[in-house]
Amino acid sequence: MHTLFEDNHLIAINKPAGVASQGAAAGQPSAIDDTKAYLKQKYNKPGDVFLGVVHRLDKPVTGVLLYARTSKAAARLSAQFADKSTIKIYHALVTNAPVHAEATLTHYLKKNEQTKRVDARDTPAAGFQNAVLHYRILQLTKHATLLEVVLETGRLHQIRAQLSAIGCPILNDLDYSPRFAKPQAPSPKPFPNNAIGLHAHSLTILHPISKEQLTITAPKPKAWQAILS
Repeated sequence: MHTLFEDNHLIAINKPAGVASQGAAAGQPSAIDDTKAYLKQKYNKPGDVFLGVVHRLDKPVTGVLLYARTSKAAARLSAQFADKSTIKIYHALVTNAPVHAEATLTHYLKKNEQTKRVDARDTPAAGFQNAVLHYRILQLTKHATLLEVVLETGRLHQIRAQLSAIGCPILNDLDYSPRFAKPQAPSPKPFPNNAIGLHAHSLTILHPISKEQLTITAPKPKAWQAILS
């Protein structure tokens, strides 16, 4: 586990691919359990370690994952996420370059209980929630296109569903890409099976106690280096 930030109130880690943020099945790793074990050992804590869940990342997604170490911090951070005062920036490797170098995407999303995926449509409909993100192209390579994505809303599988809806599915995201073309060129080496090309690059919050702005950034996975070089 790679710790990105730690104090008496917060801890942020660089979540690896294939690890659930929380609620993993028995015997399976989860980021919250690993972080609790780290804190318990480091500070020789007796009994259970408290960690408040204030946001989540999908299992195949990597990057900044933040937990609160106190109930006060958890409540204040949860309020920030709820009122959308946090800034969440993702990096995405997509298999087709978008038509526009930068744009705002607005869709309406709903989880499909049969497929367990999120359906996206362009117009409002009963049961669908609006979803807004902003993207810009950072780099074009023969293997994939690197996008910076800024979330305005925080819906389930939002980035994955919205980029897929415009014909730019995320690399290795088989749940949202089977109907689209293959990558611009084969990856130079196999992308990890438990990972997709989506990385929580940075998270900006107001520290729940000091009230100072805090930006936490996570380095990209090593598997991205060969694709972007």
